[in-house]
Amino acid sequence: MLIFLQNIIRKTYDLMLKWSASPNAMFWLFLVAFAESSFFPIPPDIMLIPMILATPTKAWKIAGVATLASLIGGYFGYAIGVFAFDMIAEPILNFYHALDKFHTFENYYHQYGAWIVFGAGITPFPYKIITIASGVVHLDLIVFTIASILARGMRFFVVAWLLKKYGEPMKYFIDKHLGKLSILFLILLIAGFAAVKLF
Repeated sequence: MLIFLQNIIRKTYDLMLKWSASPNAMFWLFLVAFAESSFFPIPPDIMLIPMILATPTKAWKIAGVATLASLIGGYFGYAIGVFAFDMIAEPILNFYHALDKFHTFENYYHQYGAWIVFGAGITPFPYKIITIASGVVHLDLIVFTIASILARGMRFFVVAWLLKKYGEPMKYFIDKHLGKLSILFLILLIAGFAAVKLF
């Protein structure tokens, strides 16, 4: 199973390297980054990294597109939280007499919301969970926007800077250790979703 997964990731990585130089690369990156912030489980790094490795002169533009798309996708996730709460979450909370507990959580989220959004934005923690939760508790949209821009911008531009500066050695490192990196990526992805259950 593990070998099968590594083969899939290798083929995906090679395909992303090929697509990264195509005329539609920015569009696909935008789509993946947008979706990842609201409902898609795979982070945009799977497009971002090979695109910068293939065209390092466009590193800042690529990071900018990923940041913008992630922010817009975050607004979509926020909207899901706002509009789905009344239809789905509130009736369930009322049924279990847990609405008061939710309001306690809501106050806590408002107090530390900026740090929660920022932390999720720069870590493997599923960002979509935070964008939707921010909408559910109606986190101040300005706070949400600033935290999102700083977190996602920092994440994507730091990756862009590292790849632009150490592109060839990092490309060699990724090519050589892709199997181990794929396992690490899977562990981080699973750990991120597992962390959701702890809260």
